[in-house]
Amino acid sequence: MAFIKSRKHAVARGIQPLGTAAAAATLVAFTLPVAAQTPPSSGTTLREVQVESTSESFKADQASSPKFTAPLVDTPQTITVIKKEVLQEQGATTLTEALRNTPGITFQMGENGNTSTGDAVFLRGFDTSGSIFIDGARDVGTVTRDMYNVESVEVVKGPASADIGRTAPTGYINLVSKVPLAENFFAGYVGIGSGDYKRSTIDINRVLNESGSMAFRLNAMVQDSGVAGRDYVKNKGWAVAPSIAFGLNTPTRVILQYQHVDQKNRPDGGIPTVGLDGYYLAQLSARGGNGPMPDTRNYYGYLSDHDDVKGDMFTARVEHDFGDGVRLRNLTRWGRTEQDLVLTAPFSNGLLTPNVFNPLTWSTRVIPQGKLQRNEILTNHTNVTAELATGSVKHSLSAGIELTREEQDNGTLAGVFNAGNSQLVSGAFQAYTNLYLPSIYRPIVPVLPTGASVEGKTSSAALYVFDTMKFNEQWQLTGGLRAEHYRTSFFSLNAPTTIGGAQTATSQSKSDTLITGKVGLVYKPAPNGSVYAAYATGAQPPGGNFAFQTTATTSINNLNLDPQKAKTAEVGTKWDVMGGRLALAGALFRTTNENEQVQVDSFGNFEQYGKTRVQGAELSAVGQITPAWQVIAGLAHIKTEILEGARTSTTQQGAQIRYSPKNTATLWTSYKFPFGVTVGGGLRYVSTQQRATTNALSTATTFFPEIPSYTVFDAMIGYEVNKNVTVQLNLYNLSDKFYLARVNNAGNRLVMGTPRSAVLSANFKF
Repeated sequence: MAFIKSRKHAVARGIQPLGTAAAAATLVAFTLPVAAQTPPSSGTTLREVQVESTSESFKADQASSPKFTAPLVDTPQTITVIKKEVLQEQGATTLTEALRNTPGITFQMGENGNTSTGDAVFLRGFDTSGSIFIDGARDVGTVTRDMYNVESVEVVKGPASADIGRTAPTGYINLVSKVPLAENFFAGYVGIGSGDYKRSTIDINRVLNESGSMAFRLNAMVQDSGVAGRDYVKNKGWAVAPSIAFGLNTPTRVILQYQHVDQKNRPDGGIPTVGLDGYYLAQLSARGGNGPMPDTRNYYGYLSDHDDVKGDMFTARVEHDFGDGVRLRNLTRWGRTEQDLVLTAPFSNGLLTPNVFNPLTWSTRVIPQGKLQRNEILTNHTNVTAELATGSVKHSLSAGIELTREEQDNGTLAGVFNAGNSQLVSGAFQAYTNLYLPSIYRPIVPVLPTGASVEGKTSSAALYVFDTMKFNEQWQLTGGLRAEHYRTSFFSLNAPTTIGGAQTATSQSKSDTLITGKVGLVYKPAPNGSVYAAYATGAQPPGGNFAFQTTATTSINNLNLDPQKAKTAEVGTKWDVMGGRLALAGALFRTTNENEQVQVDSFGNFEQYGKTRVQGAELSAVGQITPAWQVIAGLAHIKTEILEGARTSTTQQGAQIRYSPKNTATLWTSYKFPFGVTVGGGLRYVSTQQRATTNALSTATTFFPEIPSYTVFDAMIGYEVNKNVTVQLNLYNLSDKFYLARVNNAGNRLVMGTPRSAVLSANFKF
């Protein structure tokens, strides 16, 4: 029967050697910097050998932003660049899938009654979903970002407010768009797979004149898919991104870009956590506090649930080279995202159990929820870079101004019914369905606007300057400073308690100036390596990314509060080895975030004195071990600690941040044989995560205290039919490991990780 279905699987024997061999090769590669510095013996002459790569490398040499005034190997900060070549081998189509290639990242489900949608990213323990950028400009909306028009994904770790303004304490994510090139090609992708997966993309580039200075590029995508291992959940949509470039290979270049995205998904509210280790309800104490696990395919929503997204974005870029190393850049962008979400989620701490010894009689509470959200942004970035010298010191300067206006309108949807006498009940509707045999045909609960709404606006103006000072071939100093003035305001209406009833309006505004910066000292013991020490600061004002702006004194998003401030110290080393084909990096870091809101007494008073610390180490390897053997790998160990927590809690001081695994690792490697076959594989590891911020010992009755660790293995095989066509088979979760990809804050529901599945695709380029 469904409610006793087992999900225990042994790790496939054939997977272990693949991960082990690649990991061993990566570890060996970390010893190469020492060898790279060893000079040849006296009298020995080394003949230079030119090795031509047989495939596009996973390695990037430079970040896309002109604010990074040195190559990555000389940049004193942890930065991971995930190129489109990696995404193509893995069959990664969303930002969430792309970010699996860097350690220290987890994905969350949100509050109990407010399911996070889109890219709910946590980086080194902090919410980073409001710190996602496209081409250096802030992106808007809680949506799932597709990779069809993305050249690379950059993950910048550590406080980065000097780079991009207000941001999460531990970094940000930047997507680099595809742009027209001075060449002709026609590329595409067609894929089918498990879960009724169907997807197709095209990438067309055409030179429009004889000189090659004018080019047009079109990227487009269409998808109509289910989700492997889940009933009724679907991902459906299409997108198009035309762009045109003028003045390629000339001193003045102009690029105009437009993107439209249309998604009509049926979202996944998850499954109850009943049956998992650590689940406990007192009403089930007669049978140990737990019950059988539901079938993981169970869908607890309605067929009318939907996540409809429409997004439009227009970008104009202008660049001009003045000569003598001076370049002017300007980016102007307008973007708008509209989201209509209705999602029904189960809550396994609200069970009805008329007979605790007969699970088929049990029902779970389901709550419909939703929102009508519109985000809009208008921004203009102007940047000047220059190469110059003051005496014997060489400078790489980058300075600019950024003007931005962001708006968000958010209307609340909830299950609504008329309770008689004109009484309107909303948001607390208690519907139930059988826990083990949920029915999609049960009576529909109308999900309608409650009348509650929030309108938020943020405007900012920033000035910044960065400089890399090169004193000699061994010593460099990189620094940056940013001053940003912002003004944030919101206006809200609460939901009426009766039809046509009165509503209470609330408004609030705040303006302030943020001063942030960073500095890093770089020592180069060899031309291909560096050792560095760096320090950076960051700031996140309350409500800065429209996260539940409120006047409540208990919330960090009360605009009357001061900005949260972060400080990071980092020491590390970077090396380009194997003739520059392979980048190795290692770093030790410590981040402290201050001005968090915490409770000070039992009377409900709060003060802004909280402090959290995240510290650890990270290793990475990206590039080619040989011209045919590629790798992208990372390993992170972090320790999180609440230094100053609620004074009313005796168990919060010294506790770790929830959902912050101490150890994470990622590996993907591939080898291209001379007869046209490419074989690839990898693993993802996430250690145990604590669900609650407490250092109290768990007992037999503690409700779901932690999320179990997991290791997932993936594989790929591709065959080059001819120079234009390649077929590829991707296999995911080879051992069919059951794992929790996301869990809500209360721990009563989860979204499971993708079970064993496959995608067969064809890539072509002419």
